[in-house]
Amino acid sequence: MCTLPGTGFAKTPESSYWYPETLLDWSPEADPNAVYNKSSVPLAERETKFNVNETAQSEAKLVALSALNPNTSGVPSQGGKGFFANTFSYWQYVDLMVYWAGSAGEGIIVPPSADVIDASHKNGVPILGNVFFPPKVYGGQEQWVDQMLSQREDGSFPAGDKLIEAAEYYGFDGWFINQETEGGTVETAQKTRDFLKYLQDNKPEGMHIMWYDSMVENGSISWQNHLTDQNKMFLQDGTDRISDSMFLNFWWTNQQSSHNKALEIGRSPYDLFTGIDVEANGTQTNIRWNGIFPEGQAPLTSLGIYRPDWAFKTTDTMESFYQKEQEFWTGMAGDPRKTSENGSWKGIAHYFTAKTVIQELPFVTHFNTGSGKFFAVDGVVLGDSQWNNRSLQDILPTWRWIRESKGQALDVDFDWNTAFYGGSSLEVSGNLSKENATHVKLYKTNLPIEKDTELSVTYKTVVKKPNMKIGISFAEQPEKFVYFDVKKQSHNNWTEETIKLNQYKGKDIATISLFFDSEDTIENYQMNIGELKVKNKHNDKEVPDVPNNLKVENAVFTDGLYADAEVAWEPVKGQILHYEIYRKLPNGEKVLVGAVPNHAFYLSELRRSGKEAATTLEIIAVTPEYVRSEAATVSFEWPPYPTPKADFSVSQTIAAPGEEIQFFNKSSEATEEVEWHFEGGSPEVSKDNTPIVTYQEEGVYSVTLKAKNSEGEDVLLKEAFITISEEVKNISNVALNKMAAASGQCAPSEAAKYAVDGSVTNNSKWCAIGANHWLMVDLGEVYNLSSFVIKHAEAGGEPAAFNTRAFTIEVSLDGENWTNAVTVNNNTAAISEHSIQLTEGRYLRLAVQQPTQGGDQATRIFEFEAYGF
Repeated sequence: MCTLPGTGFAKTPESSYWYPETLLDWSPEADPNAVYNKSSVPLAERETKFNVNETAQSEAKLVALSALNPNTSGVPSQGGKGFFANTFSYWQYVDLMVYWAGSAGEGIIVPPSADVIDASHKNGVPILGNVFFPPKVYGGQEQWVDQMLSQREDGSFPAGDKLIEAAEYYGFDGWFINQETEGGTVETAQKTRDFLKYLQDNKPEGMHIMWYDSMVENGSISWQNHLTDQNKMFLQDGTDRISDSMFLNFWWTNQQSSHNKALEIGRSPYDLFTGIDVEANGTQTNIRWNGIFPEGQAPLTSLGIYRPDWAFKTTDTMESFYQKEQEFWTGMAGDPRKTSENGSWKGIAHYFTAKTVIQELPFVTHFNTGSGKFFAVDGVVLGDSQWNNRSLQDILPTWRWIRESKGQALDVDFDWNTAFYGGSSLEVSGNLSKENATHVKLYKTNLPIEKDTELSVTYKTVVKKPNMKIGISFAEQPEKFVYFDVKKQSHNNWTEETIKLNQYKGKDIATISLFFDSEDTIENYQMNIGELKVKNKHNDKEVPDVPNNLKVENAVFTDGLYADAEVAWEPVKGQILHYEIYRKLPNGEKVLVGAVPNHAFYLSELRRSGKEAATTLEIIAVTPEYVRSEAATVSFEWPPYPTPKADFSVSQTIAAPGEEIQFFNKSSEATEEVEWHFEGGSPEVSKDNTPIVTYQEEGVYSVTLKAKNSEGEDVLLKEAFITISEEVKNISNVALNKMAAASGQCAPSEAAKYAVDGSVTNNSKWCAIGANHWLMVDLGEVYNLSSFVIKHAEAGGEPAAFNTRAFTIEVSLDGENWTNAVTVNNNTAAISEHSIQLTEGRYLRLAVQQPTQGGDQATRIFEFEAYGF
């Protein structure tokens, strides 16, 4: 039994983000989150093999600069609790990924989150962190550049050493360096060149440093858009290799000059990545493709795509996100063989051959996209909460979608409502007949067939006969397939069919496909594929060792009902895909609480089950064949079950006689029963959670709420809380266009007055960067105040992550003596409303303690309203 001490609020581990000064102070030993930010997945090898589109090539490379998380700060280290997440899935066309992040208000040096590293490596794609020195207009500071370029007496760069240390510890593959802060000199440029050369000389083999075309040799910011004599020193300086590659800015017409300049300085033209900016318009972006890929010739340079996360950013459902991604990467026809059809956007598959990491046994996929509305294990839902964790994303189909049919081909897509393992499966559907028999080519592979190699499929369908075959082709003839009948009846249960491949021993599988056919017409045919597996027969008999030395430490309990804690164990020897973490309920049922490749897991907001005294956790090791170990267990004790804490809010504190007022029970979760007493109200007593009360006579009335449970009770009395008056008709926003002052501002266009101008359009807001800022409003005379409304970042069209989290509202008659009227510690809303007991005041002060949901330090208030008469 491991007992957990401590009470209060825990902070879930977050992915790192630094300024130069904080980077220099960082070490894994001093960072309690560091262990959760490590990737456990090695970089897979991959091959190009054959092509399905004669226009595609593999000589030029592709880098994607993608915001794989919506903000720099507040990114959970091991996935999150929402289903809709940027589970990017077209890794097969990407040669290098840059984790695009960084801002003046959060941090400018950002390593990739661990789950993104895991997904990238699983797909054979190196991934880089981002070092972004913003332009001054976006808050960039020259001192950050100076701190980054500071040297020891021996000429070494402390910040360079830290960049290398962070990449090695977290397990990612290098850094993208983008210096866009103005004010540099020739000396700045030379020191930057020396800094890059230092990284080049001291980095481990395989680490990649990419430079962005921004600074030139005189230190100024002057985007060249090509490789020129002014920026070549940051790629190659004589015989010195300075950077491994360069991302060229977007305003180019033809890259022949860059191609020639690269050859002139002794570098491959494919070390240059010509940039295209698709952030705003995605597939509607007008690109001068011939300037990179001249028809009938080899590409002039490689390609750099800025913000392909457009597909995620411009959608709000997983289905529409994946549809936009498919169009972006494979073209509007939705078929990588037909990129010239259905519109001007040909898709990236038109220019780049899909690569594969599927080269050794076992190969297993559950078509798990890396998020879900639930979590299934072997067809049984063992977690009913939404989740996302890209560490768990499978290798998804190489081609989306190649469907060959003489008639109307069946539809193929991911199904997030059905899963064998994880949160999704592959769904094939439509009206099936002999005329529209459909061949679906899924995976490009290079899998060796050995004497015990087997191919299996796990599926579910309501039709009596599956009407499905598995197809494979071989390396010597990738277009020629052999098919194996799937015969077992499913009865709408998950069913596995296994096929021995020993007769093909010595061959290499080039393609895995599915073929659907029926002599009779089947309307509304639907087949879900939950697992495809190629393995050697006896490997799934090898059960991994049980995890040992389990520990639960540093727990924090919230309200006696939620636990946050660090769970760790020793890594199991041998090949382990990931670990599953279960919670045993008092009734004996098991619930999955998470799965990670790492050997450390942060237990976040685990809800106490009833009044249990202790909780038992199980850790199970899972092999690449999905063979599970026996469970290792560890337990922790809960504190005594809590008595309730009474609290409530109200729709309004002032109303006309007979007007309805609604009360809201906000008592702690441990509350089992409530009892209201409304002085002068109708009803006078209620046991509802949200009673509606009316008052017939003008006056001032008290409200009492009693919260009870088996352990005790708590009483909250608010005296003189409700005011009933005919004056209610005079209530208005008395802060509108009044005099406002603030402790700071981001820019003159974001001054205090814009928080009380009645507008949230055209970015009308008060903004201030840094901790503990305040906004003060002089109402001009004394008012009776009854409520406040604050319109936070999301109300003005900014991300919800920037909504103000913690703040207070104070009221004063003289501007010197203040009374606290509102305290909020955990706001997430775009618009927050705060009714108060009728209070006299002339001066108002909004004080911000935590400006955003994460680490961004910019306060953003689009409107501050105060209602009274």
